[in-house]
Amino acid sequence: MKTYNLLENSEFTKQVGESSRLLGIDPGKRNVGISVCDPAHLVATPYETIHIEKLSDLINGLNKIILENNIKGMVVGHPINMDGSEGARSQSTKDFVKNILKYINLPITLWDERLSTEGAFRGMEALNSNSSSKKEKLDENSAAFILQGFIDFMRKK
Repeated sequence: MKTYNLLENSEFTKQVGESSRLLGIDPGKRNVGISVCDPAHLVATPYETIHIEKLSDLINGLNKIILENNIKGMVVGHPINMDGSEGARSQSTKDFVKNILKYINLPITLWDERLSTEGAFRGMEALNSNSSSKKEKLDENSAAFILQGFIDFMRKK
């Protein structure tokens, strides 16, 4: 079995191929937003928010989603500063990825998540949902915003 590491976007794209379902992840300290895309890489859909108390909650939740949806790779939101530099949150995300890779053997890449939360919130405003529903679904909608950005990039390549 091949062991995957954190891959650059172009290498990740080669590894997952043209017809594969991908998982989008918006990592947070207590909540991790999850999205999935169709095999043609056209649409990213909010899936769920995993509430985590310990690492095993996250790993068990991810494994369940991966098996149920035949996921072939993971795209994790990478919090880069507005000036393009990497700060403490960026390092925290890289540590998050290293922890996932200890337990899940799939290709994984990072995708710039600048403004993803704002973009997801604005998208939800267009749906006229109430504020508590927006907040409850924000993490998974942010994950979909991140994954949609990546699959749009993939299709342009």
